Amino acid sequence: MKKILVSLGVAAMAAMLVACSCTQGAKKAPKALVLYYSQGGTTEAVALEIASQTGSDIATIEPAEPYPSEYGATVQKALSDRQAGILPEVKPLAVSLDGYDIIYLGYPIWFGTCAPPMQSFLKANSLEGKKVVPFCSFGSGGLEKSIEDLGAAAPGATILEGYGVRAARKDAIHSEVTQFLRENSLVEGEYEVLPPYGESTEVSGEDATLFNEAVGDYPMLRAVAKKVCKRSTSEGTDCLFEAASLDRDGKENGTVKVIVIAPEGGEPYFKRVIR
Repeated sequence: MKKILVSLGVAAMAAMLVACSCTQGAKKAPKALVLYYSQGGTTEAVALEIASQTGSDIATIEPAEPYPSEYGATVQKALSDRQAGILPEVKPLAVSLDGYDIIYLGYPIWFGTCAPPMQSFLKANSLEGKKVVPFCSFGSGGLEKSIEDLGAAAPGATILEGYGVRAARKDAIHSEVTQFLRENSLVEGEYEVLPPYGESTEVSGEDATLFNEAVGDYPMLRAVAKKVCKRSTSEGTDCLFEAASLDRDGKENGTVKVIVIAPEGGEPYFKRVIR
């Protein structure tokens, strides 16, 4: 019995030493901040969801002079500033970026990229050495171009995979953010592993009808579906359309990719444009 007790004591001591060694060698968990500018509220909803799921700190970017509350007036103000090459002044941040390893950076898409207040912030602040996770809201798309512009405006930062959602699909934010964070190993948890799209084919009459039903009520997207590839997901049939973009006169002026979801037994919806 004495021998057993000694053995157990040695084992316990070894376990304590291992635990101590592991504690000493453990890396400090990265500190994260959700930093965002929101005008209409959708970007803020995404920011709050990310902060809730990741336990990150949260702060806002605010123009020194707020934009008008009415949508049309905001667009006109932003457009006139853009044409004049003016970026709005933004208020000093309420937090210091020092000590944060990961910055979740959020903004609405205006004129195809991140909104001017975010551009002003990037011009005035360095994100060198930080991991940046972009997220945005939009009418149709713009995530890819905004990430490209972020990379140019934030040299020295590591720009990670981004998330974007149409303002019309605000109800999808919780489930989509969960999938995004888990899929990109930003939080732990199970997620849906999406299959690759199938072979691209010419659109059928049924495909064209599906496309038109999904995008027909959105005035900023004028396009004719040409090809489609599909895959099955928990949302339904995920259709990636290649479409000819049309100008106001109905003439083709480029190509866009449009994701449309056809839920089982439900109405198809337009998820986003990839430009």
